[in-house]
Amino acid sequence: MRAGACFTIVSCLGVSLLGGCGGGSGGYSPPPLPGKPTVTITAPAQATTINLGQGVQVKWTTTDATSCAASTSSNIGGAVNSVLDASGTMTVAPIGTGNVTYTLTCIGVGGTAMATSATITVAPPILGTLSLASITTIGPTPDPADMGGNPYGLVIAPKTSGWITAGDLIVCNFNNGAGTEGEGTSLVGLHPTPGSTPYRIALSPWLKGCNALAMLPDDNISVAAWTANQNPLVAPDGTVNTPFSNDTFAGPWGEAFVPAQGQNPAALYVSNYDGSIDRITLNGDTQTGFARIASGFCGSGEPGSIYAPAGLTYDASIDTLYIVDTSSYSVVAFANISSIGTDGIVVSGKCQSVAAWPTPMPTFSGPSAAWARVIANGGGFVAPLSAALLADGDLIVTNSDINLPDGAMPNLAFEISPVIPGGFVGQPIQLDNGEPGALFGLATWVDAQGHQIVYFNDDNNNAVMRITQ
Repeated sequence: MRAGACFTIVSCLGVSLLGGCGGGSGGYSPPPLPGKPTVTITAPAQATTINLGQGVQVKWTTTDATSCAASTSSNIGGAVNSVLDASGTMTVAPIGTGNVTYTLTCIGVGGTAMATSATITVAPPILGTLSLASITTIGPTPDPADMGGNPYGLVIAPKTSGWITAGDLIVCNFNNGAGTEGEGTSLVGLHPTPGSTPYRIALSPWLKGCNALAMLPDDNISVAAWTANQNPLVAPDGTVNTPFSNDTFAGPWGEAFVPAQGQNPAALYVSNYDGSIDRITLNGDTQTGFARIASGFCGSGEPGSIYAPAGLTYDASIDTLYIVDTSSYSVVAFANISSIGTDGIVVSGKCQSVAAWPTPMPTFSGPSAAWARVIANGGGFVAPLSAALLADGDLIVTNSDINLPDGAMPNLAFEISPVIPGGFVGQPIQLDNGEPGALFGLATWVDAQGHQIVYFNDDNNNAVMRITQ
């Protein structure tokens, strides 16, 4: 090869780094400078209304931006992030009622762009819309013959079968006919209309100390029987079965049914007086597995003043189990509950003597500890006991009033949000102004007009009550 040709190649290579190589009309074309950023908020796509206590997902995309920051139009908007990715989502939780928007300010080499979300109207929390004037007695709970009272467990029947009609209220009594606490053995049903009279579903020693219930899709009733230390199943025709009698319980004190979802089978969750939570895996009504998934909650006391994990409530939309920790005056959330394995969560309840309530707020360890958190603690709680899920994903939680301080208001119900910092939403309402410790089982329903209905057991009159919007 000629020397000139070699020089030309090297020269071209060298020049190509600066401006390319070639004929006279070519030349270097620098890349275009980034344009001015754009930002588009894609959710919420239109004006929307939520209840105080709910979260809102804000979603956005950008072009030519490197980062974004969020702000709110009002101090009711709640906490937002000052540093965000150029595109993404964030969940915000308004902390007051009214109208609010969220603005994204995004920056890039070419400048700054802004976009504002659709207006979000924050309505009052559900509990605040329930009318105290609407409290109605559905009917008494004592068994027609046994006459046991002190109603604890309360659920709503999903279908018509055996003795039970769809929508009936199923109740168990913690006391026997002589009034002895923890000796009740009766399970009754009530039609959900004022003036109903109870009908017997079952009367059995296997139900002794019934305190919590869960309904399976076929109307079988799972019973947490504290004194019997069993978890029987009661068929809708009243037959009492004991398919879980080989499982090791430790004073069942809470109950929740979780339907099958995807690869996760159906299951019963049972909380115990010893501070543990068990999972009974099911295929229909047949047990296919048993595992203790959590331990370490505090448990102590005797019937009438029991501190133990209770009020088990499941939210299928987020696969989360809520636990009312009576001892520490807290509500705890276990996310991804269907994926928590044996001994997945170890609770550090830091249990103290019965003279030192409340115990400290629990902390968590174990393989699934990241999925456990306290969503509410202290506040107006006085040994909280029962819970149920409201239509917007918040909880209604009631006090048991154990060791109620002098002058404190008894029989309060609270709304608890899993997304608002601190958990407490709005003001509590008083469901009974009589003797303290009247509130036990809770069950919720939404009628055909979209109105929230809350049923609750009232120990002061041994009856199921109803409050509506």
